[in-house]
Amino acid sequence: MATTPRGNGAKLLYDCSKCPAYCCSYDRIIVTKRDVNRLAKHFGVDDETALNRFTKVVDGEQVLRHQKDEIYGSVCMFLDVKTRRCTVYEARPGVCREYPEGPRCGYYDFLRWERSHQEDDEFVPLQR
Repeated sequence: MATTPRGNGAKLLYDCSKCPAYCCSYDRIIVTKRDVNRLAKHFGVDDETALNRFTKVVDGEQVLRHQKDEIYGSVCMFLDVKTRRCTVYEARPGVCREYPEGPRCGYYDFLRWERSHQEDDEFVPLQR
């Protein structure tokens, strides 16, 4: 479990390196114009190309496109589904940079609950 302090002084109570990329499975990973610009620069394309290639509109919101995934069914197009790591980490959208807002993420809470109820400190649900 990570205990690295965040900018707000709170200690992290999770370790992303042990997660199967739970947050990357969210249906709507919202992107802003600034995020699109960052991705465009990362890939060496113009903003319009990046917008069309990497995003789509869902219920009036600009979101990242998805790809098929064995664990969650669908995940962010930038997730390496084998390593479970972001392929555009330096250019990732603001919402990804800010997640989670507190010292714990939803997957961490879910995993703690499962391990407690399974009475198995090593239990990881949804493994391939």
